[in-house]
Amino acid sequence: MTLKGLIAALTPAVFVLLWSTGFIGSKLGAPYAEPFVFLTLRFLLVLPALALIAVLAGAKWPDRPALVGHCIVTGMLVHGVYLGGVFWAIDNGMPAGAASLVVGLQPLVSTLGAGWILNEKILSRHWAGMALGAFGLVLVLAPRLGEAGSGITAATIAAVLLAVVAISLGTVYQKRFVPFTDHVAATTWQYVGALLVTVPLAFTETWTVEWTGEFVFALGWLVVVLSIGAILLLMALIRAGAVAEVASLFYLVPVATTVESYLLFGERLTLVQIGGMVLVVAAILLIRRRQRRPSPA
Repeated sequence: MTLKGLIAALTPAVFVLLWSTGFIGSKLGAPYAEPFVFLTLRFLLVLPALALIAVLAGAKWPDRPALVGHCIVTGMLVHGVYLGGVFWAIDNGMPAGAASLVVGLQPLVSTLGAGWILNEKILSRHWAGMALGAFGLVLVLAPRLGEAGSGITAATIAAVLLAVVAISLGTVYQKRFVPFTDHVAATTWQYVGALLVTVPLAFTETWTVEWTGEFVFALGWLVVVLSIGAILLLMALIRAGAVAEVASLFYLVPVATTVESYLLFGERLTLVQIGGMVLVVAAILLIRRRQRRPSPA
């Protein structure tokens, strides 16, 4: 295997690992700032850093106002509404496990959207893999749902469902309208869109921030690893593959987060959860399996 092939093969796994640490960073930083203030600070730090990276890398900026607009809309959906909905729900008492379970609907919603909007062919193995992955996800997260049921309200469920729809539509929208734009430059514009969502909402909060060591570490991690590293990988994966296959990777995120919580916070890992992880991995392999090309006669 060539170096380029090895990098392509490892990229999905690296993306899942990086994306999953977002829940860990959020858990560390959430007690010290309100959700939209936290996100606004995060995006305000990301935007100039990513713009500098784009300039140093000689990125080709979108040359038409319509392309800039599409990048901004993508950012509003993928960053602003998605993260805003999840952060708000958890801040208002929804258990992280319950939020993750609802977010686990994202692969199914993205696949349906790709079939409807992009006319991507949804094969029987996609449907089988989605069903298998959803069942495995339930097994992984079910033991955690009873931790704090009081936070599961109509409002928090609606917020997380809105987040799922937003990131699903955002991935399809990006694939449809900005498939060939330089992804560093495009992602920079996306964070402008994210701020258009979070800044007005942040001004409904008190802007009280406790600058503890944990908060600074969490904010730095979310800025560098998640908002720059993982998002650039996500944009590259969307451009390179079918939306259904890229979306299926999100089934692995709660699995990775569960393992990380076990290692970092001592959370119990049951045999049922381990069995669910095996099913999720099997689902990903099924969905991402390449069709064999017929041999030439």
